[in-house]
Order: sequence, then structure tokens, then C-alpha cells
Amino acid sequence: MYTMDLHRSLLLLSYLLLLQTSSQAFTLHHHGVTCTRTKLSAISPVLDEVCDTTGVTLTRFMYEVERVNPELSELAQLFSGIQTASKAITNLVKRSQLPSSSMLGLEGVINVQGEDQKKLDVITNDILKMALRHTGKVGVLASEEEDRPVDVMSMDKEVVYDEGSQYVTVFDPLDGSSNVDAGIPTGTIFGIFHHDETCDITAFLEGDFDEDTDMMCMVNTLQPGNNLAASGYVLYSSSTFLTMTIGHGVYGFTLDEQLGEFILSHPCIEIPETMNIMSFNEANWDLWDAPMQEVHESWRTGKSSLGKRYTSRYVGSMVADVHRTLLYGGVFGYPGDTKNVNGKLRLLYEAAPMSFLIEQAGGLSSTGRERIMDISPENVHQRVPVVMGSKNEVQEVIDGYKKWDAEKET
Repeated sequence: MYTMDLHRSLLLLSYLLLLQTSSQAFTLHHHGVTCTRTKLSAISPVLDEVCDTTGVTLTRFMYEVERVNPELSELAQLFSGIQTASKAITNLVKRSQLPSSSMLGLEGVINVQGEDQKKLDVITNDILKMALRHTGKVGVLASEEEDRPVDVMSMDKEVVYDEGSQYVTVFDPLDGSSNVDAGIPTGTIFGIFHHDETCDITAFLEGDFDEDTDMMCMVNTLQPGNNLAASGYVLYSSSTFLTMTIGHGVYGFTLDEQLGEFILSHPCIEIPETMNIMSFNEANWDLWDAPMQEVHESWRTGKSSLGKRYTSRYVGSMVADVHRTLLYGGVFGYPGDTKNVNGKLRLLYEAAPMSFLIEQAGGLSSTGRERIMDISPENVHQRVPVVMGSKNEVQEVIDGYKKWDAEKET
């Protein structure tokens, strides 16, 4: 016991010393590769080199972001709420298998998408709402478990635009929850948007609006992925991983449960340009359209541009499959099929936030015919086909659709 306490004390001391280190210049050499990045737009934040130092806590990371980007102070507070909720959900998922737990099974409620809600779906949704509400920086959110965008500053489900809040948050509280009873990895996906200034806030708050104005303010939540200020996911697996972007690279943190802190473990994640790994539910192959079938068959038989046979790795939880794809490369997809023409993944709070991460890591994300980040949602729960991952593999899919469409026109 004494040895364990001493070990934990030394660990804590080492991290405290790290946190007290002044903001000097750091050079990142991660896995032997010096990390360099290019700002993608004029609004991309500046990151201090401390943010590339393995071992920095997420709290310290966001402090540094806020220090050099004062306009992002509210975003830093939002991430504080997200990591608090993630720690709570980690404990719930771990304890859900215990005989004394009452969190497994169905809630007995059908959500707006016609799906049976799991008890953990409802609990994790409430945890995230509460955590975000207490940051005081979110007025509107959209969730897989909510029928419509909701006001997190009140406890009811009225659709309200909070003039004093800067951000709109969208999330899937527990992706892969159908697998939780079997102990398979699950995750939380989140996206953070700025408020759309074109919404007539005054009329909306005073109640002086018609149905069209009401819809315009709902569209404040229905923004394309190009408008995301930040996105990320939390994977509940062998460890708890929080991977995020604020528009300037992708960073992965691992929860140190002894310290109760997310520690930077994967700075500046860059997805390989090509890798012979594919992640699809191949049981639906005969239901896919011809372009997707042809590209997939070329991977399976080794006749693609890479010239290698691809290996199949499919968990069935989007967060788990995308996490592996980010780190190892390859391609993840859930195409449309004859049963689900638009696929099964939701654009607003699954496909768009994940696409932001993939693109920030140097990959591509597409429906096959359209860049996912360009699509403006028509409703909160709109579904889209998804193919994302390494540049070469996704480009092969895009080219396959272009070729197929061109041949149909001739």
C-alpha cells in the first residue's frame, strides 16, 4: 500500500511540475516526426508550442489556447464541461455490467427516429446537457436523443435562442449503445458551432415571429460542418480517449484515472495517406449501389491503385472505427443502400463532427458524390452516406462515383 501511495504521489508531483513549467519554446518530435501544420483559414486559432508537449493535461492545453486566443475563452470553458461529463460517463459505462447496476436494457421509450432508447442513452444525454448547462456558454443544443433543438439553460424542452450564449452544441451522447450490453467500445461524439448572426434574435426572444422566423432560428442549429468551431469524440474502451480539434490539427488525450485528468498522448495526429484497411458492414454489400460495390471489390481482391488486398476491421461503433482509422489509416464507411438510401449515420452530430476531425488530420470525408462538410442539414436527424479516412482510399471512392455518373450520362 505504501509503495502504491508513493508511486501515485510521484506521478502527481511530476505532473504538477509539468503544469508549473513556464511557456517556453517546445519542439515536438512525436514518434520521430517533427509536427508541422498549416493554418487552414484566417480564423484558425494559434497554438502555443506547449500544446504539442506529450503529458500536458487537457485543462492546461485549453488554458494555453485561451491565453494566446482570448476570443476562445468561452470555448475553453465548454471543453471543461465536456471532459467532466466524459469522466462521469466513463464510470457509468464501466459499472453498467455489475449485477447491482440498473443501467442496462431499454428505457421503454421510442425516440423520434423510431429507435428503442437504452437506459444509458437517456442517462448520458442528461449528463451532457447538465454539464454543458453549467458552463453557462451554451444556449442551444441538438442531440440524437432529443426530438428538436433544446434550450440547455432551462430544464424543459422549449426551443429557445439564448442571446447571451456564444455556442451551439450538437452531440450523440453514446454512439454504439446497442453494443454496451456486450462490453464493446462505445463513445460520445460532439460538435460546437458559433451562433448564426443572421437569425433575428430580438423577434425570436420577444415571441414576435411567425412560423418561418421560428424555422430560421432552428436553422441556427442546422449549420454545415464548415461552420464548426470545434469537434471531437470520447472513446470508452481499454482506456478513455478524448480526441478533438479546434480547427488547427487533431489532438488525442487519454484519461489517467489515478489523477482524474485527460493527458495529451497523441499530439498532432496525422492520418496516413493510404493504408490497406477497410471498415464497412460488409453484410450489406449486395444492397450498396454499383460504384461502391466496384471500389470495395477492388480493395478486397487487391486490384485497387495500392495493389494490395485489404484487410477488414469493423467494430460497429463509429467512434471505435474512426479512432482506429485516424491512428492507423484506411477507410471507414457506412454507404447508402436499398434499405437506407441515405445511410444510417446522422449528418449534424455524427458525420459532420467526425469529418472535421478527419480533414484536420489530413484525410478526406465524402458521401461519394459530395464533401460532407459542405452539406447544410435540412433537419436535426438527417442521415447521409459516409466514407472517410485516408486520402487515397476516399479519393478512389469519389473517382468511382464520378466515373459511374459520367458513363450514365453518355
